[in-house]
Amino acid sequence: MRVLKQVLAVAAAGLVGSRAVAAVQDNPWLTLLLGAATAVATLLAYRWVVRRTERREVTELIRAGAGGRIVRGTFVGCAMFAVVIITIALLGGYHVHGVGSVTGVVGLFGFMAAAAVTEELLFRGLLFRLVEERLGTWLSLLLTGVLFGLVHLANPDATVWGATAITVEAGFLLAACYAATRTLWVPIGLHFGWNFAAAGIFSVVVSGNGESQGLLDATMSGPTLLTGGDFGPEASLCTVLAGLALTVVFLGLAHRRGHIVPRRRPVDAPTADVTVS
Repeated sequence: MRVLKQVLAVAAAGLVGSRAVAAVQDNPWLTLLLGAATAVATLLAYRWVVRRTERREVTELIRAGAGGRIVRGTFVGCAMFAVVIITIALLGGYHVHGVGSVTGVVGLFGFMAAAAVTEELLFRGLLFRLVEERLGTWLSLLLTGVLFGLVHLANPDATVWGATAITVEAGFLLAACYAATRTLWVPIGLHFGWNFAAAGIFSVVVSGNGESQGLLDATMSGPTLLTGGDFGPEASLCTVLAGLALTVVFLGLAHRRGHIVPRRRPVDAPTADVTVS
């Protein structure tokens, strides 16, 4: 019941906000405003429902140092996607033709902020964290990562390979990021930086959701294994390898910091204390 209440509260805030953003997507400034409002609303909903149902301080969203953590996560996400796109470009799969839409960047900033915050609160803040309490870090990472990939099968132009790629490069990576940092701010920043770099800067398809009008006027061509095809670069083998490498880095940090939670074992039944006289 606790999990259901938490998921419903956050999902409701995110759903209402996403509908509002979709309704004004042709106006970049309103999209920015409503996207930011959606991000704030889902954060408030998460804080409220977790405090109410778990009766604790929401340490994973502690305000002290939040800005710096978001910036660091955003930098990692942007840098990772830039490395992927540069690799694809060097292999002949990404082509820049000029400057794209500057106003499009504004709208995409708001849209991606709303999506990153909502998805991280649901998948890492609630599902990963709560499953981890019972099954430990490894099983929680596996289960919630696969679920994150499966959800993306509902996207336009989705494929089984695309969902599998999302599972590895995003589902596993973002869970590992949370495990290493034990804060939601870093994975929120990473998720936002990744999506914004893809759509807002490099103007590529994000998870099969159609062409983006970002800062660069660019196209992709070449084998699907390189470019990701209609699903976008997230279905590229380059992206999967980059995401897997960064996942290993974060899991290594989690291990060194003692953040790996073991699977909870059933308590052994007490045995009688027999004294031999």
